Amino acid sequence: MVAVKVATSFVYLTCENSAPVCCSARYNLAVLSFFGFFVLYALRVNLSVALVDMVDSNTTTENNRSSQECAEHNAMIKVLHNQTGKRYHWDAETQGWILGSFFYGYIITQIPGGYAASRVGGKLLLGFGILGTAIFTLFTPLAADLGVIALVVLRALEGLGEGVTFPAMHAMWSSWAPPLERSKLLSISYAGAQLGTVVSLPLSGLICYYMNWTYVFYFFGLVGIVWFILWIWLVSDTPETHKTISSSEKEYILSSLKTQLSSQKSVPWMSILKSLPLWAIVVAHFSYNWTFYTLLTLLPTYMKDILRFNVQENGVLSALPYFGCWLCMILSGQAADTLRVKWNFSALSVRRIFTFIGMTGPAVFLVAAGFIGCDYSLAVAFLTVSTTLGGFCSSGFSINHLDIAPSYAGVLLGITNTFATIPGMIGPLIATSLTTHNTVTEWQMVFYIAAAINVFGAIFFMVFAKGEVQSWALSDQHGHRN
Repeated sequence: MVAVKVATSFVYLTCENSAPVCCSARYNLAVLSFFGFFVLYALRVNLSVALVDMVDSNTTTENNRSSQECAEHNAMIKVLHNQTGKRYHWDAETQGWILGSFFYGYIITQIPGGYAASRVGGKLLLGFGILGTAIFTLFTPLAADLGVIALVVLRALEGLGEGVTFPAMHAMWSSWAPPLERSKLLSISYAGAQLGTVVSLPLSGLICYYMNWTYVFYFFGLVGIVWFILWIWLVSDTPETHKTISSSEKEYILSSLKTQLSSQKSVPWMSILKSLPLWAIVVAHFSYNWTFYTLLTLLPTYMKDILRFNVQENGVLSALPYFGCWLCMILSGQAADTLRVKWNFSALSVRRIFTFIGMTGPAVFLVAAGFIGCDYSLAVAFLTVSTTLGGFCSSGFSINHLDIAPSYAGVLLGITNTFATIPGMIGPLIATSLTTHNTVTEWQMVFYIAAAINVFGAIFFMVFAKGEVQSWALSDQHGHRN
């Protein structure tokens, strides 16, 4: 066993020297997928900002839930707001259906997306998933004119398109990411989602302010189409089919993965569903997303109704936590692979450490945020630190699928993301039901529940996670079952 580890390390170090990072095909893939997920999340969250301008102010005034516990926090600069966009009479419940309809489409295509990616590759699946979402986004103003049902259906269709993207990307990385570079490559790739949130929240607000809300959808939809053209032109499903990859890089990637991939095409479904390490990822993913989706959906509301920041400040401050998370994802990916290469940490140790920090850290600061009342600076600081620390999970449970079953990573992510989408559907509803009077005390309960779920998920993962390829994921182990 020791000899095998030494030989593996030797091969890794030898190939690494002849397969530099700069201009490499694998890092080009990471950068292009980074921008893909940037566009993906921009397309996902822009409606939450534009909706403020789409709804008639008289309708929202009737349902004003702003708390009077905290003094109003006025911006220093007042800017004339362009109000030429058409307005609609949608109450709070209708708005909730419009925002939530995305997840009903999103949850449906997770597992089918993972399975399809394992059969035909992830390039076209990911590309057309984002292209479809971009095209549907362009039709959002038309759907809004046609009525609530048309807009709800359109958002659900956008969810169907986005649902295949993460499983497809995981499937691609199973062929592209050397084991000792997984944290680095995947953290770069998926960090685009956080930066997309960071940019789209304030940018959507600015577009609404100076132009009108329809241009939010036109702008981001066109950006998605441009990205699709670059993706189809520059990316390949595997190193073997890439046109410009160097022979040394191709050899480096293939040699690092040759003992981890299965040659079997059929998926060992029963073995997968009975795998406890998979359920450890499911629980962690569900728990993390409970906090993530609750804050993603309701943080602007908390800023507006409790801390009473106005719209201009709200867009920037709501994006600040996700900027911290993006930065943490990039740095934690570098740190995780450094621990593996230079300090000889096992994959399991790294996944446990980063998951523990990325889930218990946010829990502590979420609880703290509930105790500071109307202290604006501390509230923003604690919520920012909480979301920032969540970025450690990108090198924790988020990529553990590739450790335990690289050949079926897309399928596994489809399974875990199906469960992890449920918090996006019910978490905000529960949070809203708990804040009927919109008091600081009620919001404390929202933060406590999210923190408790996070801690439970971290403990479950620490106990039951694994870091090595499972026997059912290797062809010589499950070949007779197929």
